[in-house]
Amino acid sequence: MIMTERQLQRIATDLRSRRDAVASELRRSVARARDESFVALAEQGKDAGDLSVAALIAELGNAQVDRQLGELQELEYALQRISDGRYAVCVECGDDIAYGRLRAQPAAKRCLDCQRVYEHTHAHPTATRL
Repeated sequence: MIMTERQLQRIATDLRSRRDAVASELRRSVARARDESFVALAEQGKDAGDLSVAALIAELGNAQVDRQLGELQELEYALQRISDGRYAVCVECGDDIAYGRLRAQPAAKRCLDCQRVYEHTHAHPTATRL
């Protein structure tokens, strides 16, 4: 590992802080999604346009919850890797992950080179443009 114990503790503190913040955001988002359920929004709608807006709002709320849940899982996984002594080691190639990358992206599980390859191979296809 290329980090000092002090650096590792700083990152662990940052991860726990972000985890707590995301968990709090997630609780608020879920509560808001319950309050702004599609049915409640649709009941306010008087025409097809209102119903489509209600569907969009409900879908956006679900997407936000999914994103927050994904981030929370990544943060928990990073904290588990710290606990297991596997933090700062790329899950793809086994090389060290640079401290600067981990400061910028504490939940990173791949080195920069492997992350680039991952993003390139897992990128969503772009829509055809005219």
